[in-house]
Amino acid sequence: METIAAPEVQTNLNVVWTLVAAILVFMMQAGFALVETGFTRAKNAANIMMKNLMDFAAGSLAFYILGAALMFGASKLGGWLGWGGLGMPSLATGEGVWDWTFLFFQTMFAATAATIVSGAVAERIEFKSYLIYSVLISTLVYPVSGHWMWGSLAGAESQGWLEQLGFHDFAGSTVVHSVGGWIALAGAIALGPRIGKYRHDGKANPIPGHSLVLGTLGVFLLWIGWFGFNPGSYTAGIASIGRVAMATNLAACAGTVSALVTAWAVMGKPDLTMALNGSLAGLVAITAPCDLVTANASIIIGLVAGVLVVLSVFALDKIHIDDPVGAVSVHCVNGVWGTLAVGLFAAPTAANYGNAMVGLFYGGGLKLLGVQLLGASSTAIWAFGTGTAIFFSLKKLGILRVSATTELKGLDITEHGQDAYASFQFFSNI
Repeated sequence: METIAAPEVQTNLNVVWTLVAAILVFMMQAGFALVETGFTRAKNAANIMMKNLMDFAAGSLAFYILGAALMFGASKLGGWLGWGGLGMPSLATGEGVWDWTFLFFQTMFAATAATIVSGAVAERIEFKSYLIYSVLISTLVYPVSGHWMWGSLAGAESQGWLEQLGFHDFAGSTVVHSVGGWIALAGAIALGPRIGKYRHDGKANPIPGHSLVLGTLGVFLLWIGWFGFNPGSYTAGIASIGRVAMATNLAACAGTVSALVTAWAVMGKPDLTMALNGSLAGLVAITAPCDLVTANASIIIGLVAGVLVVLSVFALDKIHIDDPVGAVSVHCVNGVWGTLAVGLFAAPTAANYGNAMVGLFYGGGLKLLGVQLLGASSTAIWAFGTGTAIFFSLKKLGILRVSATTELKGLDITEHGQDAYASFQFFSNI
């Protein structure tokens, strides 16, 4: 005879699992910081660490004060906007045990969206401008589009307009990653390339990062954190979390292999940075469909993601968009791909969904794919549009990009009066 847990036991399990998952997602902040630092030059390491610290700290406060209300408040204007007063309305009494857990989990996701942008604007943005746009992302940009797609997580009265159409993004390929990726693209365009990145003949000069060791460690931390990101999005300690974890891992591995092979074929060498970005591309792509696809489909999604990230890096270089860490290629391009993959690979036998969502390759027709395309497109317009407005406004104010002298000297000394590797340099001179 099967023993059924008491309701309060099940509730406690869900709270504990969701808190653990949220802590894993928080660890991704360290992963992003190490990837960005390792893939850029040593003279900007302290600046990058400071940015990753402050976008989380300031962004978390901004999301708590206003962002959560816009994202999870009751729907207004047909699901285009949420509002329920400042903060999470259900927390007013201080007794909502689950609501506090839910808010903590969602705060980690909001912080991730803001952090994604950091890599694309690295080594040339003024620190005060970075703080301004990070707060605006967590307060306004991410919550508004997040309401369209995830509002109902706080209750049926908060359902967004895309949810009403049947849009599906389980853990955030579009909600989190594409939003961050589109804003990153806007930032890279507004800032322009780093000094010396492109020659007069239009060809790109490589500007290698100072530590592939840090970059690799960062990718492993992100990979671990994704096991909170995706399985944690059930916000319940149920059997399906294992299946989603496996799908997540398979896509990441497939993305790593296909990026390595693609880069090897194009560059003639097995490039480590491309393989690492392939890992992240596979993780981003599987984030939307991970609850609906089979293990074999996860591998296919990852394989495509690995190819896309390499081709995208080269394509952006061709048009002189300087993205030091490949943030746009990883998060924007593969966020879109993962979102569309729902419409292609959603399996009729997926747990908890039955035949409700069936992808094109399983005879489901074009309807789901069309809804996914609409969600990805509308989010692109919103995120890229608001990102462009923010960055070009900062540029108009003259506070977006550091001076040429500052950029050449490095942002650590000029912006912060600190050197990330001062101790190492001191002892190496003894």
